[in-house]
Amino acid sequence: MNEVVETLRKIEQNYKLFQQQQFSFVRALEHTREEAHDLVRPVSSITQVQCYKDHHCYNATDRRILNMFISICNDLRNLCQKLETVHPGDSVSNSLLEKCRVLLNDSNDFTAIRATYPHGVVNYLSLEEARHRYGGVVSLIPIVIDSMSEWITYMKRHVLYKVSRGRGTSKKETPISQTPSAVHLAAPTSISNKRTVQLQEKDFQTYLAENQRPQQKAPWRPPGKH
Repeated sequence: MNEVVETLRKIEQNYKLFQQQQFSFVRALEHTREEAHDLVRPVSSITQVQCYKDHHCYNATDRRILNMFISICNDLRNLCQKLETVHPGDSVSNSLLEKCRVLLNDSNDFTAIRATYPHGVVNYLSLEEARHRYGGVVSLIPIVIDSMSEWITYMKRHVLYKVSRGRGTSKKETPISQTPSAVHLAAPTSISNKRTVQLQEKDFQTYLAENQRPQQKAPWRPPGKH
């Protein structure tokens, strides 16, 4: 799971760099669509962007930014495959993965999708661009990243919940003082201590007898003159 989290973090960093160049990305699509004489239909799939780059891109700057988009999509697709192997999951996590798989399919039509708050990618477009031409293609990556982040958060909570339940149902450890071995050991110890005390008392009585001063007799007085 840690490897998955780190991979997604790196992808997010790359996407932040890409997002800062959204204007260049849209202009690159505009240039390549003009070269392809394809100004009517919207940009609707990863395959379409790949085709523009491979066959209708004659500008190094345009090629670089289009390559960046495709590279991030490929990284997300690879991560999606890795998520499938991390944990079998349940209906919720499987639904999130299926959403990512569909969106990242090369031929999937993403024309209708739109990234919403906190993402402002659609707001950076003109009204016509947002409505028809580029609203879907700029929304693809942030929506997929959000779904993967949601998958990771859900799985972490799911695992922690299972671990906490496992700890809650575990048997309590028996105190050492209450174990059978401790009880058996306690009896001989008690008897030994009792014998030691008796011996000490006997020795003390002998000591007193040997060291006790003899009582002094009263001085002699003649009879009848007390």
